[in-house]
Amino acid sequence: MRTYHSLEEVRADLLSSETTLVALVNYYLQRIETYQHLNVFLHVYADEALKRAEAIDAKLKAGTAGKLAGMVISIKDMICYKDHPVSASSKILKGFKSIYSSTVVERILAEDAIIIGHVNCDEFAMGASNETSHYGNVLNFADHSLVPGGSSGGSAVSVQADMCLASLGTDTGGSIRQPAAFCGLVGLKPTYGRVSRYGIIAYASSFDQVGPVTKNVKDAALILEVIAGKDEFDATLSSKAVSSFSNLQAPKKNMRIAYITETIETEGIDPEIKAAMYNRVKALQADGYTVEPVSFPYLKYAVPTYYVLTTAEASSNLSRYDGVHFGYRSPNATDLESTYKLSRSEGFGEEVKRRIMLGTFVLSAGYYDAYYAKAQKVRRIIQEKSNEILSNYDLIILPTTPTTAFKIGEKTSDPVQMYLADIFTVQAPLAGLPAISVPETTHSNGLSIGIQVIGKRFEEQEMLDFAHYLTQNH
Repeated sequence: MRTYHSLEEVRADLLSSETTLVALVNYYLQRIETYQHLNVFLHVYADEALKRAEAIDAKLKAGTAGKLAGMVISIKDMICYKDHPVSASSKILKGFKSIYSSTVVERILAEDAIIIGHVNCDEFAMGASNETSHYGNVLNFADHSLVPGGSSGGSAVSVQADMCLASLGTDTGGSIRQPAAFCGLVGLKPTYGRVSRYGIIAYASSFDQVGPVTKNVKDAALILEVIAGKDEFDATLSSKAVSSFSNLQAPKKNMRIAYITETIETEGIDPEIKAAMYNRVKALQADGYTVEPVSFPYLKYAVPTYYVLTTAEASSNLSRYDGVHFGYRSPNATDLESTYKLSRSEGFGEEVKRRIMLGTFVLSAGYYDAYYAKAQKVRRIIQEKSNEILSNYDLIILPTTPTTAFKIGEKTSDPVQMYLADIFTVQAPLAGLPAISVPETTHSNGLSIGIQVIGKRFEEQEMLDFAHYLTQNH
């Protein structure tokens, strides 16, 4: 079976009877089996995927198949799928089966996608390297000694290792874009309020967004087209019309693009990533685009602001895992208080406990104004400055990550170093803006370097058109 790089290629072979969807699903199942040591899949839905493939093969013959027919997708273990296990890669939800499907799952199934399984992630999506999962690390397919990025590391490697064509992940502070950059893929975080969060296990509710990890921009655009749009189950969702995102056009030539000097000149950025950014700027200018440096003086405040706010929201969201209602209950508990204490201390991993405690601290009476209220004000400043830049420019470009994929265990002993891996990805979620990471070039160490594009609120089309252009013009 050939390696497919787009849904277009798959559809062409299916329609010419070169292959069948059943054969394709079998190929992916074989890849999952061969590379199980990468620790990507927590649950594989082989029988139902094959059954669905058979039904969709018939639909393709009859000409009645949906937009995503031929697309085999994995879903992050934060996304509920009725009657299937979902655990946020945490011991506290081990054995739990979802009693309903998330809106995004219902929408991709309605368009004839095939869900092949749930994939590993950082526990409750808290991590930048996929090392906090209760079920162990996911390994980078390019080099097994490296992290794949997080928290959607399983999503990225499932596509990177050709175990499926695309994946649905979640992005709170970079959890789709950073692993996409580390694995040489496209990772899209839509505008906050573009995609329903109904049926997504919450980490930080004012940040979380579902998005695709794919091999090309068009497939990402098509998945967004399917999953976006109004949903009565999510009150934070915009009722703005969803355009045909997958109908990609050449970007307009008079486009004005900003690049943030602080991201390229920051201490700790890999010199080759810096050089790649400057090379891209020069290439865009040579192509006739106006590309200018802008200052974003709040870059150094973005990570602390993000962690104060997200840990506060996590502390609140994760209070529901108490050993009483559902999930893990400590066998050593003797009364209500010990049920709470033991179930949570035994059920949550170290990083999750760290963030819950930090979040509880910043929300406590004595520190609320000093930390949480102040972080909210800084978030507004970051949002206003980002919007001000985008009022003068069409798009912002910046590196996705300061380094290429790092070694497993390299940053686990220093949480601050790990948190700084998010330095370029937290701006977009703090400001509620859409962002996409696409592969830019290859580092001399053989690893992928990603470039990020940030667009205006609900202007994903312009951002996707430009991102597609970037991938076509290396």
